[in-house]
Amino acid sequence: MADLPQIICGPILRSVEPDAIILWLVTSHDSPADVRLTVDIERCDEQLVRVGRYAWIRRLCITPKTPLPDQHYIEYDVLFDGQGIKHTSPHLLYADQHSPGFVFKSNIDKLLHGSCRRPHHAATDGLVRVDQKLEASVNSPADRPALLLHSGDQVYVDDVAGPMLVAIKQVIEQLGLYDEHFDGAPFSSLQELYQSDRHYYARDSLLPDTESNEAITEKFFGGVRKPIFTSSNAANHLISLSEVIAMYLLCWSPQPWRWVNIETPTSLSEQNKQRFNTELQALNEFSSNLPKAARALANIPNYMIFDDHDITDDWNLSALWEETAYEHPFSKRIVGNALIGYLLCQSWGNHRDQFQPLINHLQEGPPSDSIWPQSMQDALIDKLLYFEHWDYDINSQPAIIVLDTRTQRWRSERARSKPSGLMDWEALTAFQHKLIDKPSVIVISPAPMFGVKLIEAIQDVFTFFGKPLLVDAENWMAHQGAAEVMLNIFAHRKTPEHFTILSGDVHYSFAYDVHLKHRKRSPRIYQITSSGIKNEFPDKLLEWLDRLNRWLFAPYSPLNWFTKRRRFRVTPRLPSERDAGERLWNQSGIGYVEFNKEGIPQLIQQLGASRGECTFNPSKVNKESTE
Repeated sequence: MADLPQIICGPILRSVEPDAIILWLVTSHDSPADVRLTVDIERCDEQLVRVGRYAWIRRLCITPKTPLPDQHYIEYDVLFDGQGIKHTSPHLLYADQHSPGFVFKSNIDKLLHGSCRRPHHAATDGLVRVDQKLEASVNSPADRPALLLHSGDQVYVDDVAGPMLVAIKQVIEQLGLYDEHFDGAPFSSLQELYQSDRHYYARDSLLPDTESNEAITEKFFGGVRKPIFTSSNAANHLISLSEVIAMYLLCWSPQPWRWVNIETPTSLSEQNKQRFNTELQALNEFSSNLPKAARALANIPNYMIFDDHDITDDWNLSALWEETAYEHPFSKRIVGNALIGYLLCQSWGNHRDQFQPLINHLQEGPPSDSIWPQSMQDALIDKLLYFEHWDYDINSQPAIIVLDTRTQRWRSERARSKPSGLMDWEALTAFQHKLIDKPSVIVISPAPMFGVKLIEAIQDVFTFFGKPLLVDAENWMAHQGAAEVMLNIFAHRKTPEHFTILSGDVHYSFAYDVHLKHRKRSPRIYQITSSGIKNEFPDKLLEWLDRLNRWLFAPYSPLNWFTKRRRFRVTPRLPSERDAGERLWNQSGIGYVEFNKEGIPQLIQQLGASRGECTFNPSKVNKESTE
């Protein structure tokens, strides 16, 4: 179509190594790209996956003739028909720039990290603060963060605003994103769903209403009320692959919003109309900030790993959850489509060839311009559900190890309904082997390894009464075997002296210093949690949980003897902006960490999306300890 932009989304700068640079983008055509760098290029391997009549997802893997110079600013450009980014996507450039750029750093001296970017949350987008940080250092390579680590929930496919569904439908139509056939659903195609009065705020009624499918209905669309934390709003859960792809485009690029025109559907009830209009206000602010967010993504290496909302809430929580979800073709397709979307839009950029067999499967493409072959789609989903290589490493100093805590779970041996361990014995053993003889390491664990003990205790109580779904009972201590193996890894004498654990997931931020008790040369462990990029915990509830945690788990409290990590002394760092003794910080933004030459964090901050920054300072006395 003549009125479509050449570049619909991106370029997003992904993995950067001395001998390879990966760019990810989506275009409205399949013309070959001409890539240029301020260093000589040996070759550029371009791969395309067609996902619609006017939509190609591309990955460009660029090999320089010589290894990238360390600590130098490098510009890149992607040209189509002789037109570069300055013409096709000028919003990606800072003042006086002709093209985007980055600084390659083999030694990680500073980085950014965060999770949980929910488009219709009222908070400001933390990626705007990333953009401000990069803009301030555009002429100073030494001040530039080495990379941005996204530790989960980059999109929310299970919690979608009504206005976003309107935008998704229009993007699908504009780009001709492919439809698909559905088995076990009350509709055979996405177009049939769009003609239903249950399209908005009523997708919870779409699964068969039978006793055997009750758990599926509750899990995928139920909007289960969570009395301890927040409520789950899944009535607009994304279903088709085209919806998932459209969601990514709308979350990462201002370009698709150019042809989006959102009006309140007349079929909505008065209550849902009010909800729709409230969500629309938040989305209008979100879309207005997307040029800055997209500019940030284009000018710093981005590494990503999934958490549950990238796929669906409480994904693989327990063995019973897995059995219930995957035995029904419709719920299996919902999970599978989200995984295909993650493969194409996130994991493909993390590694050069780890996902190539899966991508080859997709490159076969639909036989026509309208619909995915059902057999091909089902076969790919079967492969994805058994794929065990989503985790990856970044070859840097310190080494960065990114964990998959979702697909290699340690299922409970006591009851199928009990929460699974976040990683099974084999995966934890492989993790330990990676650590051997490394002096320092940065570990990306979407869920904090050392979390807030009161909240973990609440989750244990609900699990005991058979209701783990009500409180998202997913933490490292929820499963005895996984907890013991993980804690033993830290205690092993051949593992690193310095661990930095970067996490998200919880919608608030904190930092802990962790040591082994009764050991003179204990490893130094730093648990740093930054969440969310565009999400926050309810203020009053978090304030009370923080206060109760300090009261109940004070250093000399006997309750500490009942925790699994009683061998460790966990000392919270104190937020600089606290006004009532807080240990937990609740403001959307992005995490920022500076390291010394030994790989030890020297500065830990949460940069507020809309204002200020909070520094997590070490406690001066051990009496501040929660254990």
